[in-house]
Amino acid sequence: MLFLYNLIVILASQLLKLVALFSPKIKLFINGRKNVFDILSSKIGATDKTIWFHAASLGEYEQGLPVIEKVKDQFPNHKIIITFFSPSGYEVRKNNPIADVTLYLPLDTKANAKKFIKLAKPEMVFFIKYEFWPNYLNELKQQQVKTYLISGIFREKQAFFKWYGGFYRDALKAFDYFFVQNEKSKLLVQKIGFSNVKISGDTRFDRVVSILERDNTLDFIEQFKNNKTTIVIGSSWPKDENLLVDFINQANDTVKFIIAPHNIKTEQIASLRSQIIKSTILFSEKDTNNQHNSLNDYQVFIIDTIGILTKIYSYGDIAYVGGGFGNPGVHNILEPATFGMPIVIGPNYSHFAEATALVNIQGCISISNYIELKNAFDLLLQNKDERYEKGHICNTFVQMNKGATTIILNHIS
Repeated sequence: MLFLYNLIVILASQLLKLVALFSPKIKLFINGRKNVFDILSSKIGATDKTIWFHAASLGEYEQGLPVIEKVKDQFPNHKIIITFFSPSGYEVRKNNPIADVTLYLPLDTKANAKKFIKLAKPEMVFFIKYEFWPNYLNELKQQQVKTYLISGIFREKQAFFKWYGGFYRDALKAFDYFFVQNEKSKLLVQKIGFSNVKISGDTRFDRVVSILERDNTLDFIEQFKNNKTTIVIGSSWPKDENLLVDFINQANDTVKFIIAPHNIKTEQIASLRSQIIKSTILFSEKDTNNQHNSLNDYQVFIIDTIGILTKIYSYGDIAYVGGGFGNPGVHNILEPATFGMPIVIGPNYSHFAEATALVNIQGCISISNYIELKNAFDLLLQNKDERYEKGHICNTFVQMNKGATTIILNHIS
């Protein structure tokens, strides 16, 4: 099976080159990997000591960030290498300040794994949440490099637990320790013969708790809000916006809306704006000379940029988090939760433990249609006690689940 896996990886690498001719994202995926080994050679010297973190994409990077920060503090003489598999992670965080080297991970071939590890020379490796690359793991095991999985999630449908997954199970032997998020993951790992597993929880809770200690001030959001009740709509998709626009257009003028769409392409922003009848301004317009009104004169603020949604949540009274009408489902609800506000989401959230938990304990409301959306918003707008209680549930949930980073660091110290 490993032979077949390696054959598929080689064939896929050739196919991706063809697809790259027609897909800008795949083009980034291919071109971004061309100079990885040259970059490693130039930035990692013969006497350098390194620690390597791998994240599939942006979400996993953010998830691992608390551990990366603590490891960097604990091992100040080591260089930090961060790799991404996806362009949506690398392109956003390629200039992150915490890593000494940030790269795409070359495709999982035996040759790439050998060359990468030889050049990177990691003393420790952390895979964040998932992405188990057999050739890299086998090479790490052969080189006896300490390797950890952090914030791991295992599900019965994964290949490790199937009759054909023997080579995947063998690859897991590279891990010195599995730090998993929940009891189910622990039991699954133990079921296939591994006892080196501990429930640490999810490091994302540590990350969002740390957000409260930062300066989240945005003067232009404060001016727009103007002390009015504000609904922050984060990471919305068109299926979310189709419902939200109807509510925005009929809402009382005492309520303001900030929309940070998941996709900020010009044509999609223009389409969204054209559907809104209330006075609307874009982030990209806020400093232009042709805007004669002050920000507090507008009812809707569309954020057509990235990187500031977390700070914007700090100004919200109610949050709607998008993605719940798509697959795999809702986006990150922990950021608004840590600021202690109630959250409304779409119906597809079952793959996300934190969303399931918050729905169950009634800090979060799941809706499936416009009537349910309107009822949820009306309840939260008209009943302050209900709004504050659900917000308190959300903040308490985050606070009670922090600590995964400490558990991990105590083990590897």
